[in-house]
Amino acid sequence: MELSEIASINGKGGLFRILKPGRSGVVLESIDEAKIKIVAGVKHRVSVLNEISIYTSTQEGSVPLADVLKKIKEKYGDTLGVDPEADPSKLREFLKSVLPEYDEQRVYISDIKKLVKWYALLAKVAPEVLVVKKEEEK
Repeated sequence: MELSEIASINGKGGLFRILKPGRSGVVLESIDEAKIKIVAGVKHRVSVLNEISIYTSTQEGSVPLADVLKKIKEKYGDTLGVDPEADPSKLREFLKSVLPEYDEQRVYISDIKKLVKWYALLAKVAPEVLVVKKEEEK
C-alpha cells in the first residue's frame, strides 16, 4: 500500500483505502479491522494522504506528510511515547522534536492529534508506507 492509496474523510475518524471511482463518488474501505465500505460523494471532503502537507516557517512553507511520517519512524520507531489525548504542550513538544520548523500558528493541536492517530494506525496496518525506500535516500 502507498500513501496515494490512502485517504481521510473530513468528519469521519480513521483512514480509508481508495478502492475505485463509482458513479456517485469514490468507493473507500476503512483500513482498520472493521473494513467498513463507504461511497464518498461530492458532499464529502476527501483528502489523499500524499497530497497533505504540514505548514512550516521555512521558505518552502510546508513539508509533505510522507516526509514527516518517515522522520517520525526514524526517530521513534513504532512507539511514539505520546498519546493523541496527551496534554497540548506534550503534543507540540513531540511535533517540534520531529519537525522543529513547523508553524505553531497554523498547525493546530487537532492536526497534531490526527498525525499521532494516523501514524499509529499506519504503523499497525501499513508499515511499508513509513519506510524510506533506497531511491528516496539518494
